Amino acid sequence: MLNLLSNRTYRNLFAAQVVALLGTGLATTGLGLLAYRLSGGEAARTLGIIFSIKMIAYVCVAPIAGAVAARVDRRRLLIGLDLVRAVSALALFFVTEVWQVYLLILALQSASAAFTPTFQATLPDVLPDEADYTRALSLSRLAYDLENLLSPTLAALLLLVMSSGTLFLGTMAGFLGSALLVASVMLPTATAAGSGKGFGGMARGFHIYFATPRLRGLLGLNLAASAAGAMVLVNTIIAVKEMLGLSDSGLAWTMFAFGAGSMVAALVLPRFLTRVSDRLVMILGAFLMLFALVGLSVLIAINGLSWAYLLGAWAVVGFGYSVVLTPSGRILRRSANPEDRTALFSVQFALSHGCWLMTYPLSGWVMTGFGMIPALLVLAGLTLLGIVICIAQWPVEDGPEVAHTHTNLPLDHPHLKGHRRHEHALIIDELHPYWSTRF
Repeated sequence: MLNLLSNRTYRNLFAAQVVALLGTGLATTGLGLLAYRLSGGEAARTLGIIFSIKMIAYVCVAPIAGAVAARVDRRRLLIGLDLVRAVSALALFFVTEVWQVYLLILALQSASAAFTPTFQATLPDVLPDEADYTRALSLSRLAYDLENLLSPTLAALLLLVMSSGTLFLGTMAGFLGSALLVASVMLPTATAAGSGKGFGGMARGFHIYFATPRLRGLLGLNLAASAAGAMVLVNTIIAVKEMLGLSDSGLAWTMFAFGAGSMVAALVLPRFLTRVSDRLVMILGAFLMLFALVGLSVLIAINGLSWAYLLGAWAVVGFGYSVVLTPSGRILRRSANPEDRTALFSVQFALSHGCWLMTYPLSGWVMTGFGMIPALLVLAGLTLLGIVICIAQWPVEDGPEVAHTHTNLPLDHPHLKGHRRHEHALIIDELHPYWSTRF
């Protein structure tokens, strides 16, 4: 996997992702402390609004960004978005009112919502070999997991010698470092889907997504991952601090279990994906999350909650979570032509975060109102619903090539090569506007 780093362009892009993630992790801790300083006992409400602003920005901005990114220089766009994020993080150091935080978070997260899908859509062009791209996806997943483990530790060390506001200076440094690393390489240029015919921009991405069966199945898996992930990310603090009475370090080790499970999956998954279909692997990962949530609820009902149960369940959820999410980029890459990838990645970004926008507040509401077991079962139910949607929408016979017949083109059309019936990878485009064996 690490031999990918011999590719200078990918190496610098990966380094940009890592330093930006570390900066984002510092901001997460800094925002919690800032909300408490500005709101006191209402800090949870303030953080809830901040988190909602983040999700709304992701859902609304990402599809628009995808339409724009396919028509501009991606390198300049990524650098500009990093600079917007750096300035927003710096401004957080000086805020004195809650409304100022809301505005700055809207600016920062809108830039992130445009940056992430553009960055993701760039990688397949940097690494055209599918095996290399698969390893890059696992490496990217590993970076996210390491950030979950390292950022809180780094923040704690920094807080020993400086005030909480200076965490935002670390965030700014991370985004500036990302901008410099992106600026140090030349990126492949995407071909804009420039003909005025058919569907364009954002609408094109949505059309491709919902016209492709495997992508409708992927949306179900997004729901499953967000449901299980929301249970971990939202409710672990209540389980650890109030139900088990553990210290702050207990919370860190519990989240470490989730991250460790995810890292193990990211390391072993590329080997399995060479022998087993993406569909089967991802569905099995979703079932792992489901069994972990249901199993933990049964153990709590019988013996009560223990730390060992929680650590084990979260490790399994983390493993399944990574198994579901890591191959997603392969699915998207296989489902669009190069000129449509940015739009498609943007739609995936928006739809997946739409799932999170639903599951985050639901997770907290059920946990607060009804307790741990109902929260586990409700989110397990959503995980199961996502699995059912995937199985129903993503056919088992999803081979790399599909035999089909064209009646919508003249026989001398270059695509036909003299044969109305032929076989190739089916991708939704102007020649194949819907999923069918006959056009």
